Amino acid sequence: MADQFRLTLAQLNPTVGDLAGNRAQARAAWEAARAAGSDLVAFPEMFITGYNTQDLVRRPAFHAAAMDEVHALAAECADGPAIAIGSPWLEGTELFNAYLILQGGAVRTSVLKHHLPNDTVFDEVRLYASGPVTGPYAVGAARIGSPICEDAWYEDVAETLEETGADFLLVPNGSPYHRGKFDVRLNHMIARTVETGLPVIYLNMVGGQDDQVFDGGSFIVNPGGRMAVKLPVFDEEIAHVTLTRTPEGWRADPGTVARHPDDWEQDYRAMVESLRDYMRKTGFRKALLGLSGGIDSAIVAAIAADALGPENVRCVMLPSEYTSEHSLEDAKAVAKALGCRYDFVPITPGRDAITETLAPLFEGRDEDVTEENIQSRLRGLLLMALSNKFGEMLLTTGNKSEVAVGYATIYGDMNGGYNPIKDLYKTRVFETCRWRNANHRPWMKGPEGEVIPDRIITKPPSAELRADQKDNDSLPDYPVLDGILEILVDDEGSIADCVAAGYDRADAVRVEHLIYISEYKRFQSAPGTRLTERAFWLDRRYPIVNRWRDGRRDG
Repeated sequence: MADQFRLTLAQLNPTVGDLAGNRAQARAAWEAARAAGSDLVAFPEMFITGYNTQDLVRRPAFHAAAMDEVHALAAECADGPAIAIGSPWLEGTELFNAYLILQGGAVRTSVLKHHLPNDTVFDEVRLYASGPVTGPYAVGAARIGSPICEDAWYEDVAETLEETGADFLLVPNGSPYHRGKFDVRLNHMIARTVETGLPVIYLNMVGGQDDQVFDGGSFIVNPGGRMAVKLPVFDEEIAHVTLTRTPEGWRADPGTVARHPDDWEQDYRAMVESLRDYMRKTGFRKALLGLSGGIDSAIVAAIAADALGPENVRCVMLPSEYTSEHSLEDAKAVAKALGCRYDFVPITPGRDAITETLAPLFEGRDEDVTEENIQSRLRGLLLMALSNKFGEMLLTTGNKSEVAVGYATIYGDMNGGYNPIKDLYKTRVFETCRWRNANHRPWMKGPEGEVIPDRIITKPPSAELRADQKDNDSLPDYPVLDGILEILVDDEGSIADCVAAGYDRADAVRVEHLIYISEYKRFQSAPGTRLTERAFWLDRRYPIVNRWRDGRRDG
């Protein structure tokens, strides 16, 4: 019997719905595996369709087309290494999330996912049938078990595979990023290798899909929890690894162990990659945004420049009489430091025309938030006009703190196609700006150095929709607001939890109320990069009409 098994891991970036393109990627990786003398080339979960497909996979024409691509891939890759690839799969009348083994020009084995995740961004219980727990499949001299993603988070599937003769576990994944996710994965996989005594090969995809970012970071752990191979996060990579039969069983030979960056860099990289892929996969090459001279639009401009290149980013200053000289100077300085185009479009003439038009209807009424929102909505109108005229996607710039409590104008500054900082609290925005000024990486297309002036980071935040306006006129100071939001949103905690953490009860009750009454705004908001397990969209689904308040219950 052969004492070595050569395996190619394809940590790649598929596109949802691009079946032919994903198949072409698989074919190219197979060619690389054949050149390397591999026995098997492995792809992540649902690679042929891209992931996460949501309800698209339920369309019979779609999953039939995906299955056709798998058969075509098998036929054109008959002479060479076997292929393990994720795809939807019909057996009888039921649709499964499957991992398919292609050998000799045909689909030889189908592994069907057993544990279907039904939380956070996943709805697999409504999409797929649960497959049976089965034994390993054979490729050459090796017997391989493949728990599919969630199947490896539980002990039963892996233990069954070990008991039925698996030599090692190859786990295909479509596991999206959130802060600290790698350690969670690693702990689960170490548990599986401890329980089974088998090497565990964790294979993840990379790339952005709507709000989700798949961060790769594939790895192999040998029994005893020893890391044999660790691939980079966020980068596509085709890695050839070797497993050797020893007296104690199969073991992965030591290989490259990449250093993973800290949470600040991973968050920033996630925002860059998600925007880059969202643009590329939807067909846009250029973006624009309103650059106010404030911190949120400054960090979005930096993310856009790093994702797309400064030459593909338009920054637009839309001042009124309430715009400070500092804001005018700071906005221009950001655009210049980044190397982006800078346009200056005053809104006063348009606002005056709208005010005159509405004057007969508003006669006898004092000015209030209505006039403030007219400014924001006029800016939104002008930015959308530029987007339409030049074919540039408008980016919106609201941070998670503002999105949470509705401190944004619907059909105004909420206009846009994507929001890279949607899941980044304001307090983290400040630190992210400091991080970007101090760091530059090869994957950034923008310039190095201080691209966000220090004054933008240190001055009091303001929407500048009225004279001497400050954000803390309407909201608790951001450290207080964000602390309460982390309890109420991220931890699903209560008003009592906020009080126990040292926050004022009145502040917590007010913030809770603002969260609930702003649901309708979030329902209409642009998608944005998911950085946590409680991002606003699929992670947190609340009704728009909702009269319940915890603050009334415990008070």
